[in-house]
Amino acid sequence: MNRKILWLALGLIFFGAVPAGADAGGAISPADTAWLLICTALVMLMTPGLAIFYGGMVRKKNVLSTIMYSFFILCLISVEWVLWGYSLSFGPDRGGVVGTLANLGLAGVGMEPNGTVPGLAFMMFQGMFAIITVALISGTFVERMKFSTFFVFTLLWSTIVYNLLCHWVWGGGWLMKLGALDFAGGTVVHVSSGVSALVAALVIGKRKGYPEKTIRPHDLTLTVIGTALLWFGWFGFNAGSALTAGGLASLAFVNTNTAAAAAGLTWVFFDWSRHGKPTVLGICSGAVAGLVAVTPAAGFVDPMSAIIIGFGAGVFCYYAVSALKPRIGYDDALDVFGIHGIGGTWGAIATGLFASKAINPAGADGLFLGNPGQLLIQLAGVAASWVLAGGATFVLLKFLDAVMKLRVTEEEEDIGLDLTQHSESGYTVLE
Repeated sequence: MNRKILWLALGLIFFGAVPAGADAGGAISPADTAWLLICTALVMLMTPGLAIFYGGMVRKKNVLSTIMYSFFILCLISVEWVLWGYSLSFGPDRGGVVGTLANLGLAGVGMEPNGTVPGLAFMMFQGMFAIITVALISGTFVERMKFSTFFVFTLLWSTIVYNLLCHWVWGGGWLMKLGALDFAGGTVVHVSSGVSALVAALVIGKRKGYPEKTIRPHDLTLTVIGTALLWFGWFGFNAGSALTAGGLASLAFVNTNTAAAAAGLTWVFFDWSRHGKPTVLGICSGAVAGLVAVTPAAGFVDPMSAIIIGFGAGVFCYYAVSALKPRIGYDDALDVFGIHGIGGTWGAIATGLFASKAINPAGADGLFLGNPGQLLIQLAGVAASWVLAGGATFVLLKFLDAVMKLRVTEEEEDIGLDLTQHSESGYTVLE
């Protein structure tokens, strides 16, 4: 009997029937690896989804240029991440600030275990976060930025801002050592991109005719499809950040959907109350705001807290877009700051309010469970993200404007960036 049990156990191990999330002495779990590879593909899909989401909200003369931003970033940052981005983000820590270049060109990163998954799988999953973060910023300067300058800005911003902040929070840097909680990118992805978008809007300036001239989305159908792809991909974004196919991934999955739904409802009811009609753009914006806000908290809170986080995102992001933006007067074309900057900030702070160590022992209790110190840590993380992203973006844009100019000419802006930057048109009119 004992021999039969032994052979059965060996057979289960051979065929990969290891419980999801089990770390058999550093051995690779096929279940965890499969889960992470699927989630990596889901997060990759978010960038084309973002392209469609943004593309529907611009004027039709700029739809291809807007879509091009995201697809170009997908290619550019994929290469940057392999060459030096991953090493700066997750390489051996240097002074709590940045990773060394020990993993330059993925040196030392292969099929060996990183937890219960291959190192290459972990690297690629994290690379998709680097890609979507820079793509988010593009929504603020659509319809007016030179493509050549955008190319240089993207490469420099990813290296100077994203790689450093990623190391601070996830790669062994000072915020990680401080105990800042960011399950899937509230500060690393959304605060950094949102604050950078605000700075870009202020430095680059308004689109011609804005705000006197109403600039409306040319195809909200595209925006709805893009929202659906983002929501779908966000399950990989948040649940995949558990890095194991187990209970924690399930919790993050539920919280992701719940917060998005709560925020979508909140935004649409505010729209309905204020304008007398519920709007499609409103429910799409609200759902994305909820996805943003729950991202840092997804693996640290329960579903009831996710509803509150989603509700807060609907309120704060709605007023940032409808009241704060017109009051200050900046032209954040697709509301990157109002949704990602404000939503990410609220989500990071809310993590410090609702986090529970009983839910995730790797985390900490928040203020409402008797640990006000965690809220202070979260605030420090938010402040650091604002300072790094805002300061570096301002310097980069001012430098690039001096050496190669940020904006297209007024004539090119009138014609549209599809033709002037890419010699293409998104739509053909048949006579």
